[in-house]
Amino acid sequence: MNILISGGSGFLGSALSQLLNQERGTEVSITWLSRDKSQSHPSYITMMSYEELSQTSVSYDVIVNLAGAGIADKRWTKTRKKELFDSRILPTQSLLEYIGRIKHKPQLLISGSAIGWYGAQGNKPLDESSQYHSNQANSNANNSNANKEDFAHQLCDSWEQMATSAIKDGVEVVLVRTGVVIHPSGGMLGRLIPAFKIGAGGQLGDGKQIMSWISREDWVRAVLFIINLHLPKPSDYRQISTEHNQLSIYNLTAPNPVNNASFTKAVGSWLNRPTLMTLPTPVLKMMFGEMSTLLIDGQKVLPKALTEAGFEFDYSELSQALQYQK
Repeated sequence: MNILISGGSGFLGSALSQLLNQERGTEVSITWLSRDKSQSHPSYITMMSYEELSQTSVSYDVIVNLAGAGIADKRWTKTRKKELFDSRILPTQSLLEYIGRIKHKPQLLISGSAIGWYGAQGNKPLDESSQYHSNQANSNANNSNANKEDFAHQLCDSWEQMATSAIKDGVEVVLVRTGVVIHPSGGMLGRLIPAFKIGAGGQLGDGKQIMSWISREDWVRAVLFIINLHLPKPSDYRQISTEHNQLSIYNLTAPNPVNNASFTKAVGSWLNRPTLMTLPTPVLKMMFGEMSTLLIDGQKVLPKALTEAGFEFDYSELSQALQYQK
């Protein structure tokens, strides 16, 4: 099996590559698509530039599209918003051009997204059948900032809409909407650990906002599960037709979301540090501007499609996921 991963060197792509190599060994060939071929990489990884992608005749069974700058890494200035869009749309566009040109099409495109697609819906349970809605936009009668408040949705939706256009080339598309990924080496938890270790960790706002999370271990297991579930077996190949090439959506979140107060206490307990501080909502808005919506507006997103397909989480409780990291 040949797999092409954009964003392969990142927080999620590198972990996925490692698991694929461990599980499949020589049965799988993994290529990272990167703008910098000189970056360090494991010996089992082949590097490919975007320029080479535009010329290659090599075919891949699966493409995993994870390229994209971190949405919470910097304040959402006009320039940063453009960077966030470009870092997702331009690589996806390059992949689509490759898919349209290549003779032997990939059987499966797994494209990244995030639960921000659903909008801020508070404690309302959301699954893959749920529609976008913004509590913020509807609760403000004079809402001149509705478009700003919907930026996370706009970013995810644009990325998803572009990826799904691969269906017209006969490629099955799977969208994975990811929650907060838990692992100390990066992501939200990685950025919080230094503050918690010096006793500066604390609750955000009123602490009631729901956080939909997933351990990185379960995230990579879920993606491998999806590949195995959707990739046609050789014996089934003659039965595959354009009617089978469709769109699937999976929420990559653990089945037990927690509120911010519970998350704060759990991380403090894990690190054996106090969590007495509170950052009030007005302070968060002043510090982070529009991006503060990621911190103060909750989403209760559940992995219905994944669990109904038979996936079993190793870490369904936050305390389990944190204790595993010790």
